[in-house]
Amino acid sequence: MPNYIQVLINLAIAGVVLYVVIKGLSIGFDKITVKVVNLSNGTKKILFLALVGILFVLPFLTNAYFLRTAIIIGIYIVLALSLNFIVGFTGQLSMGHAAFYGIGAYTTALLTVNFGVSFWLALLFSALVAAAFGFLLGIPTLRLRGDYLAITTIGFGEIVRLVLVNWTSVTRGPAGIPGIPSPSIFGYTLSSNTANYYLILAIVAITIFVFYRILNSRVGSGLQAIREDEVAAEAMGIDTTKLKIMAFTIGAFFAGLAGSFFASYIHYVSPDSFTYLESVIILCMVVLGGIGSIPGVIVGAIVLAALPEALRSIATYRYAIYGMLLIMMMLMRPQGFISLESLKEGRKKSGDSNSKKRHQGFRGATSSK
Repeated sequence: MPNYIQVLINLAIAGVVLYVVIKGLSIGFDKITVKVVNLSNGTKKILFLALVGILFVLPFLTNAYFLRTAIIIGIYIVLALSLNFIVGFTGQLSMGHAAFYGIGAYTTALLTVNFGVSFWLALLFSALVAAAFGFLLGIPTLRLRGDYLAITTIGFGEIVRLVLVNWTSVTRGPAGIPGIPSPSIFGYTLSSNTANYYLILAIVAITIFVFYRILNSRVGSGLQAIREDEVAAEAMGIDTTKLKIMAFTIGAFFAGLAGSFFASYIHYVSPDSFTYLESVIILCMVVLGGIGSIPGVIVGAIVLAALPEALRSIATYRYAIYGMLLIMMMLMRPQGFISLESLKEGRKKSGDSNSKKRHQGFRGATSSK
């Protein structure tokens, strides 16, 4: 049998398997979403504590390879959530998010290697520098929407990458910056995979907490109003200018945090890690997980970050299957794994169920009288 026919057969089999998997996951996520939303607050707390316990003991249940993969997944979760704050909460299509990631990484590399600054101070300063660039990018993009905004952010990402490549006196160009030290606390160096796992887990937890608090605040309502209809939001008195700039600033801040951790964990940074393709991958995590949905974006980041590692044994077809997954997801489930619509539908069913129970209880009480 010719080699190309064998390749086509293998890809066809992979396509069928992906179709079945996506169908199964779609049904499963919809049912799980409704059930979780309908759970009582006490049960939700128990499940949350169980999840925290599992994540806490995970380093003792896996080997070094899976632990490193978990750390990389944690980095992508922070990046995807930070981009979701811009794209999902506010509806601003940003396709240069890797630039903020790179700014945070290079800031930490320069501060720790050239000036001997502590990682913790470099972590905060890197996030602030990335946030400053997000603020500066947000100002000229106030008048832009849709494709025009996307092209502008792509241009910003390419400018940052080219600066990293060509400013050799500072960034060392394509050679990158090696020898970035590991963080240390109270004299203990966090160089092991277990220590880095707990560090990125803390960063992920802080990121999720902050974004949940913002989403459920008046600011979050204003951001979502801009996403739904910016003109109507302005008519209602919402300061869209301030909120759009804030979205870019906060999203860039957390991307800078992820970049700072990445630099200290890998001990090396180069422009190749912050290309346009990296921005596209992060955007795919947001879209496939469910735009605007925090649980969905987390699932999307886990799936797309872990999939290349899961397919490493079939390296020949790895990226072909990766591309097929993206195409099939867009065709079969464009709303993502856990969309905002499914979360709202679950809350609606929960509200209808509770309303029915209260109505039945009221009828029973009146009939007994």
